[in-house]
Amino acid sequence: MTHPTPRTQPSQSAVPGVEHAVQLRDVTKRDGRGPRPVLALDHVSADIPGGSFTAVMGPSDSGKSTFLHCAAGLDRVNSGEVRLGSTYLSRLGEASLTRLRRQRIGFVFQAFNLVPSLDVEQNITLPLRLGGRKTSRAWLPYVVERVGLGDHLKHMPSELSGGQQQRVAIARAIIMRPGVIFADEPTGALDPETARSILTLLRHTATELHQTVVMVTHDPHAASYTESALFLARGRLVSSLASPTADRVGSLMAGLRRDA
Repeated sequence: MTHPTPRTQPSQSAVPGVEHAVQLRDVTKRDGRGPRPVLALDHVSADIPGGSFTAVMGPSDSGKSTFLHCAAGLDRVNSGEVRLGSTYLSRLGEASLTRLRRQRIGFVFQAFNLVPSLDVEQNITLPLRLGGRKTSRAWLPYVVERVGLGDHLKHMPSELSGGQQQRVAIARAIIMRPGVIFADEPTGALDPETARSILTLLRHTATELHQTVVMVTHDPHAASYTESALFLARGRLVSSLASPTADRVGSLMAGLRRDA
């Protein structure tokens, strides 16, 4: 069964004069306290275009997860600026920041984070209910069809495979039409074939639904599905690749590990 495609709506980050969905400017983030806190991000600047699929990569302890947490407003930076669309995150109080994350940011994690007592449809629409918004008559069926869950809406998470659970998580992230979807190692717990289907879905989320997707990954093959890759080492942005291939990413990552 096919559903009518809803009329395209602009991303919530699409502000006149603002072409980047996420911008970091000279961001520094220290983890821990005391005389020697760890410098997780060291004067990092990056621009992520709206509607793009971007990988963030680096060796262990390179700062890539901290990059995602700061860009998504989960962590406060020590200095510098983070902007989501036209909104400067450092200028928001905690309540406003919570509302922004709930309304304008989608999250996909390796652990799926589904509510076990809710069925698939209820898990997908949970952000709408938390935000006090109604489910669009056209948008929900469209999202469900795009992620391939049309026959599973009344299933419980325990009745789904890992790949199906991750599809639910992606649909849950899409349903609010967020400005940006942040994905943290979304295929890390999946077998290779299932991982390929999830990466294809994330790529389609950017190209077909015009959602900005920022994905932290250590996997060169996963990065090859993206349009660009940013590379961190020792908390600094050290390189980037446009149209990354698995071979080019693997070679660059091997060099970064040797220098770590």
